Amino acid sequence: MKNTNYSVKKHQSYWVLLLALLFCGSVNAKVNNYVGAYAQIGDWSLMPTQSTYSTSFGVAGGLGFMYEMQAGPTYSPTRFLLDAGVGILPGMTAFLQGTNSVVPLEDQIDLQNDEFTYVYELRDRRDRYNDIALQVPLMIGVQHKAFYMLAGVKLYYHVWTKTKSTALLNTYGLYDDYDEFRNMPQYQFFTDRPIEKGVRTTLGTGLDVDLSFEIGGRIGVIQEAIGYDVPKRKTEYRLAAFVDYGLMDMHTKGTQLAVGYVNPSNPGQVLPLQGNLDYNVGVTYPVYNTTSMVDNVALTDIMSTSNFANKVNNLMIGLKFTILFQLPEPGQCVLCRDAYSNLSNPRRGRLKYEE
Repeated sequence: MKNTNYSVKKHQSYWVLLLALLFCGSVNAKVNNYVGAYAQIGDWSLMPTQSTYSTSFGVAGGLGFMYEMQAGPTYSPTRFLLDAGVGILPGMTAFLQGTNSVVPLEDQIDLQNDEFTYVYELRDRRDRYNDIALQVPLMIGVQHKAFYMLAGVKLYYHVWTKTKSTALLNTYGLYDDYDEFRNMPQYQFFTDRPIEKGVRTTLGTGLDVDLSFEIGGRIGVIQEAIGYDVPKRKTEYRLAAFVDYGLMDMHTKGTQLAVGYVNPSNPGQVLPLQGNLDYNVGVTYPVYNTTSMVDNVALTDIMSTSNFANKVNNLMIGLKFTILFQLPEPGQCVLCRDAYSNLSNPRRGRLKYEE
């Protein structure tokens, strides 16, 4: 039968040993404080799941300010790092649609009273997002000689986002008794007619939490075999690679249509292309109209539509340059007076020698 008392005492001994090691390390640790700034640039992507659109590609870069605490045994080549900061990160990314969008309107009647299907075809669709985000990193890591690595989280708050959706619109007619009719403006059959729309929007709720990993090295460090800087540097320069991966969904899951028709009586409303496109009073079918089939076609940015993707994650991979300035430390006195601020101390005015 297993001795549970022995097992409990064994685990308690491990915890006591661990706490003792941490206490000894903290007593012998030397702590240095730094403030600094960083600049970063990288590829910014929004990664959708189960979507006909490709992963977006773009660029983002920004500046920030930071605080860093370095702690470790005196003269040790290994230091514990704790980083916190705040920065601003402008960026641009864009989705490209992999296949053409085709929307047919069946049972239409043309000018010669022939029945046909009016077809909308969008190709080369591109949804671009310009964004400005605030970034708040909180990282922990280790520095060994000239190399270091950090891991932690970064909070992103997207304060401003604007979209621009563009596409080329083809419209043509499909007839049972004839071939396709294309490039006939009098019939509202156009080829590669450009359309675009730009609006303010949001990415998800505007808030994102990213897991972050950073690895790099200090530049210009002079080292001896034991690993500390000679002479000791008050300013540090770093160059590193990093990756940020978002945990929250950037898809807004709106109810708008990716492509539709602007309601003339309410320009903010996008109606389905399958609906009645002729708003003349009393006219229901046919909806074919030789003057308004393409003028009011609208695009809604793809991240604001309900059927875009199940989830969209943020991804940024890039390079980061950091400069750190060590904060002044209180110097040690060789011959000094103590307790001058404590009038009740009987040792007032006595001399003390400190190593």
